[in-house]
Amino acid sequence: MMRKIHPDVIRLGVVSFLTDVSSEAIFSVFSIFFTTIIGASAALLGVVEGLADFSASSLDYVSGYLSDKTGRRKPIAVAGYGFSTLAKCFLVFANSLSLVALFRVIERLGKSMRGPARDAWIADVTTDGNRGYSFGAHKAMDKAGAVLGPLLAYLLFAAYGETADAFRILFICAALVAGVAVLTLLAVRERPGTPHERDNIFKSWRLLSPEFRRYLIPASLFALAYFSFGFLLLKAYQTGFSVADVILLYALFNVSFVVFSIPFGSLGDAYGRWKIISAGYLLYAVMSVGFVYATEPWQIIGLFIIFGAFYAIDEAQTKAFIADIERERRASAVGLYNFVTGIVYVPASVIAGVLWAWQSTYAFVFAAGVALLALCVFLALRRKIVVPALA
Repeated sequence: MMRKIHPDVIRLGVVSFLTDVSSEAIFSVFSIFFTTIIGASAALLGVVEGLADFSASSLDYVSGYLSDKTGRRKPIAVAGYGFSTLAKCFLVFANSLSLVALFRVIERLGKSMRGPARDAWIADVTTDGNRGYSFGAHKAMDKAGAVLGPLLAYLLFAAYGETADAFRILFICAALVAGVAVLTLLAVRERPGTPHERDNIFKSWRLLSPEFRRYLIPASLFALAYFSFGFLLLKAYQTGFSVADVILLYALFNVSFVVFSIPFGSLGDAYGRWKIISAGYLLYAVMSVGFVYATEPWQIIGLFIIFGAFYAIDEAQTKAFIADIERERRASAVGLYNFVTGIVYVPASVIAGVLWAWQSTYAFVFAAGVALLALCVFLALRRKIVVPALA
């Protein structure tokens, strides 16, 4: 059933769509480009991806704090999208291991800048009755770009082959599309939030709701199980999928994300988002165990679909849940959540890289165990993480 969505959700969805066409076209082949064309090891990939994950959340708390303090959403979002676009232009000329690794880390800084302000913008124009649906719709548009981006990459490699020149052409096209996304956002009229001018960045976390601070406990624990998706793509490649087929698998993952985003959002609105988040933790554990035993192409395909369903929960419904339990300082809450989990992503990816070098199945066993532990902690704290009533 279609529900009314605020126009700003659609406009921001278009910006995210274009950005993901650009970013995901690159990411769908980055782990292969980094290890085969540039010549890096899987262990180094783990370090770089861990640093990239941290970079993607390193400025979240600062940008969220600034957005809440000033009540401004658009300037910070524009700065974040613009920074990522500049980094993609830099990738076009990167020709060494260190420069390519530097791109991966720097580009994610843009994501860190824009995320809290944009998500708070969406939360500001939604209600309790349609917040999950709206976040799901926005993320569906976002990941629709992540479907198109890898498909365009696939067509490019089908035409030019798996060569260094083909990678370079892909990077140029991605930078151009990212530029169009920034221009689109500049045309959107800002809707300022409520400023909190007296907030101090070093003390504002104390002003966040107790429910949100409790939620950070299982969320941080789960982040330790959350190693880079690049390892899943590498697993498929090592199982026998070609570069072109890996790109299609990545597109399939994003199709799964798009398909599940809105239904999960509606279910969260109707039956409680904590149930959906619990299901997400369980799905991740099931997927991790599946990769331990997967040897056939159809099994890998099925696991990528499951991962898409999990990611639809993690990307959209987690943010909607935070907006539910933190009414006053939503950008700061989203920023702090991203920052804390981002810190944990660094050891998570490093651990995954080390375990992978030892035996790839160990990385998946570790992830499954930690995910189940996080689920138990979340359920144990559920009664203390209640959604406050509207004032």
